Amino acid sequence: MRWAMVKAAVAGTVMVALAFLIPLGLMVQQTARDRAFTAAERQAAAIGPALAITTDQDAVARALASTDAGAQDRIAVHLPAGAVVGEGRVAAVDLSAAVEHGRAGTVRAPGGFALLQPFAVDNGQVAVVEVYVADGDLTRGVGTAWLVLSGVALALVALSVVVADRMGGRIVMSARRLAGAARSLGSGNLTVRVPVTGKAASGAPEELIEAGHAFNAMADRVVRLLAAERELAADLSHRLRTPLTVLRLNAASLGDGDAADATRHAVEQLEREVDQIIRTARRDPEDAPPVVLGCDAVDVIRERVGFWSALAEDEGRAWQLAGAERPAPVPVQRGDLAAAVDALLGNVFRHTAIGTAFSVDLLVTESSVIVLVGDAGPGFTDPATAIERGAGHGGEGSTGLGLDIVRKLAEATGGDVALGRSAVLGGAEIRLRLQTRSEAAPLPRQSRRRLTRRN
Repeated sequence: MRWAMVKAAVAGTVMVALAFLIPLGLMVQQTARDRAFTAAERQAAAIGPALAITTDQDAVARALASTDAGAQDRIAVHLPAGAVVGEGRVAAVDLSAAVEHGRAGTVRAPGGFALLQPFAVDNGQVAVVEVYVADGDLTRGVGTAWLVLSGVALALVALSVVVADRMGGRIVMSARRLAGAARSLGSGNLTVRVPVTGKAASGAPEELIEAGHAFNAMADRVVRLLAAERELAADLSHRLRTPLTVLRLNAASLGDGDAADATRHAVEQLEREVDQIIRTARRDPEDAPPVVLGCDAVDVIRERVGFWSALAEDEGRAWQLAGAERPAPVPVQRGDLAAAVDALLGNVFRHTAIGTAFSVDLLVTESSVIVLVGDAGPGFTDPATAIERGAGHGGEGSTGLGLDIVRKLAEATGGDVALGRSAVLGGAEIRLRLQTRSEAAPLPRQSRRRLTRRN
């Protein structure tokens, strides 16, 4: 914008300067020409009184010597008898025309022009005074005038550039301030505002000031919406405490056994998650602790598979875990990865019949960690719809958000989620790829070496 304003100012100033300075320069040139011929006419007129008195050559020569043109050998007198006093430069035909017409005129002479001024002398005869005007006299001072005019034009252009740059600088500064505030707000700084009054906003166009007011109003609205959303999340989570208390009391009365222990563990985990949601919703975003990304995918997957294995044994599901023999660090939070794995395994239990086998494979490459969850169920009828947010049709209790949560986790690292058919079990297979480096390497062939198997 700044450079565009400078170019526009230069173009406008140059056009105005040319529109005024070129005619002015031509006028100066014409003025210099008229000045030279006017001076020649004065020189010729100064000889007229002497010719009216006498045509004696010596007297005429003395009269010529007393003039400036005579001192420079630029004036001559053509007497009626044909004699010439001084140095004549014009042709005889031009002299004859001047005598015949009886009026002054200019003719071309070598290296310039000659002014021919006829005067009546004794006995009705005519003498012609010739004043030579060199070409240099016609342009004397014109070059200097053009230089001065060009300097004035350059000064005007420079001044317009300075003014346009100052004006553009204010506009650009205001626009950059608005853009910086937008970037800061987008990065999570909810306190940023654009100054619309005072020295910081001085010189800004009304449109940018109006945009600043709109941005500040938008930022205030975002803050209010987020505060209301946090309060709503906290209120809804708090409402869950009553049914959770009932579940915890019922789980305590289940007695001993793997299923009872798993149920109590699930209730405890649910209570912890609800408490965490309430604390997070009530906390001021500025007081939130820094988020530490990174966890061991193997550790998380082993823990979540172990949790679901108790339910799998109750339902008679055969399950397999492969590839979890060495650490696999990934750039995501442990809780987020655990939630994604729970969503994948939960889909197996929710959408397949009791007794359907499932498997979990972990593949580690130089640039990614891949989690494969497959089952022996009927598979996906429409994989494209299954991964869409809110498009799940798994019956009661299905929100259609599980795979969307998994997809967002993968895309946050630069990875992706793919749905297909399991090559081993024949049912559905979901591939979660978490990118660990910025440059993706080709995916290796799926090597399914079973490390653990339970029935």
